[in-house]
Amino acid sequence: MNETIDLSYGATFGQGFPHEFFKKLRDEQPLYWHEPTQYSPGGEGFWVVSRYEDCVRVMRDPATFSSDKVPPRKGGGTSLFDEPYAGLAMNTADDPQHKRLRGLVSQGFTPRAIADMEADLRRRAKIIMDKIPNPDRCEFISEVARELPLQAICTILGVPEEDRVQLSGWIDHGLMVQSEGVISREYLLLIQDYGKKLIEQKRQKPANDILSAIIHARTEDPQEIPLTPLELVNFFLLLFPAGAETTRSAIGGAMLAFMENPDQLAKLRANPGLMPSAVEEIVRWTTPSIYKRRTATCDTEIAGGKIRAGEKLSYWEMSANRDERMFHDPFKFDISRDPNPHVGFGTGIHICLGIALARMEIKIMFEEILARFKNFELLAPPLWMPNNRLHGVRELKLRIT
Repeated sequence: MNETIDLSYGATFGQGFPHEFFKKLRDEQPLYWHEPTQYSPGGEGFWVVSRYEDCVRVMRDPATFSSDKVPPRKGGGTSLFDEPYAGLAMNTADDPQHKRLRGLVSQGFTPRAIADMEADLRRRAKIIMDKIPNPDRCEFISEVARELPLQAICTILGVPEEDRVQLSGWIDHGLMVQSEGVISREYLLLIQDYGKKLIEQKRQKPANDILSAIIHARTEDPQEIPLTPLELVNFFLLLFPAGAETTRSAIGGAMLAFMENPDQLAKLRANPGLMPSAVEEIVRWTTPSIYKRRTATCDTEIAGGKIRAGEKLSYWEMSANRDERMFHDPFKFDISRDPNPHVGFGTGIHICLGIALARMEIKIMFEEILARFKNFELLAPPLWMPNNRLHGVRELKLRIT
């Protein structure tokens, strides 16, 4: 390929996802070696997997493609940066540690617990609509899209109302800073310190929230230890940014897609029964977590190429969700798409824990938006998050009537 871009540099994504580059990769180099650049963590190159079939294979083969540390590496994880704490959170652990962590955490994320949130989230969504300061000049991301996901994840974690905007601000600033990880270390430490204090409070005085249930979770196996303080902090660091940011990006990206495809907005208004399939298309189209990293545990082959043990490999869900080999007309936003086997929530053992909650939030937000407003007009080109991991629209100025 003649054209190369730096996928390890967040600013590469400041104008949106580089779809044309990934289409070339899918067509010409489905396994692509990304040479190290000044922005590549550890000064290391890494493999790029871009086709749907190959991405799914990586996700479903954790024995070959590890989320944890792979000796002699001192770190691992799901971003290009070698995280020394890999193995302490579900997304950076392999079985049996992953199975243990997910089993304990899932005791809080029961279908009943999530379903019980719906009435409160709908009430909050109505308030969000009421409080739009000026519908003639609405900044949709900060005034609408971010609010419900923020309130939902804070409810799950039992974060007091007065702390919620501060925590969200730390995430926003952390995603804007060019750094080796998903969020800059400076802001990650602020969130970590807050999480430690909140966890200790709920250890001493459990409340009626999912975080309290997880802190005090036990299994039937007396040999299995509960979540350690370090594991709990890493869970907080995983859940808060993921819960607050990814669904916000899905809602914001969906609004942009509906304005760019008014026929789909009209179709949804005319047939509200399409909402479940619309939600799935929103997740496919926006894919807020655009890539994950794995480490090869042994020499292996994929997409006709050879990977050596210990090498970093990245698979790009956004590329997989636009693969012409799997999706008919993948660059068309189609709310009635069927089938729609997108990997916006992942697949395999690391499939997203919060699927039901994310679907509920997107559904509620667009039901309430469509019930309240009729027309949406874009006032300025959208601005994108300059981040190569959690990617989406960061500013969307609209006129709403």
